[in-house]
Amino acid sequence: MNRPPAITHLTGSGQISSITLDWKPVSWATVADHYAVYVLNAGSFELLGKTVYPHFVHRGLGFTGVPRTYRVVTVDAAGNRSKPSAPAAATNLTSVTVSGVPVATVGAFDGKGSELALSPNGYASYPTRFPSDVDYTFGTSTPAADWSYLLPGPADRWAESKSHRARFRFELAAVPEQDLDLALWLIDSHASLAGSAVLSVNGTEVERLTFANGATKGSLIADSTYPGSPLKPSYLEKPLPRSLFRAGQNVLELFKDNGSWIAYDALGIYARE
Repeated sequence: MNRPPAITHLTGSGQISSITLDWKPVSWATVADHYAVYVLNAGSFELLGKTVYPHFVHRGLGFTGVPRTYRVVTVDAAGNRSKPSAPAAATNLTSVTVSGVPVATVGAFDGKGSELALSPNGYASYPTRFPSDVDYTFGTSTPAADWSYLLPGPADRWAESKSHRARFRFELAAVPEQDLDLALWLIDSHASLAGSAVLSVNGTEVERLTFANGATKGSLIADSTYPGSPLKPSYLEKPLPRSLFRAGQNVLELFKDNGSWIAYDALGIYARE
């Protein structure tokens, strides 16, 4: 049997709930059918998936970091298999929702958006329900009435083809002693126009957040957790310098001035233990 060449330079990088694998593909002289990706489980490597690209994302890994080891095998058009690549180890990131202490949240961080206003499919009512956009006060407002399940963008004609804001207000007894962390979880987003939003705290622009494209199903479906769900959840977690905050009321703002809608799972501010 003529084995195809093994892939080289396999690397893994951890994200929240996923690990991304990349490697150097075999040369074009090899008629590769696909790459088979394996993960070490209970002492032996088991098939995780197949891909025609030198890239693979292992999803659904939970929110506590766990180290994993991977190998990749080249399979050519005749079904011949290469020797396994050198193993690569990687660990998914631990979410701040696990490691931190909640300061203020909206939503349940459970892969569902059903507790939020207008969910699961009332997006067309956004302009009349939120004519001045979302302005939510933790401890006073309620998710079902005051936090829209979608944040629309200027690409959304049903939301008047303009930029929109979501303001999240919360109290701090004092300036925090350490930096805080933002957790912004989405159950889905537009498949090609998820776009970006400007994140600000107390009027100071922090950065522009870029959203992963989703499945364009979260405007109609509120649950990403059931088997076969078409939704594509994503997770953004960012440190927020303590210097941004003040004693008393604080305001975090998302300004969606680019692209189409995102569908929330939950949003929260977390302190570090």
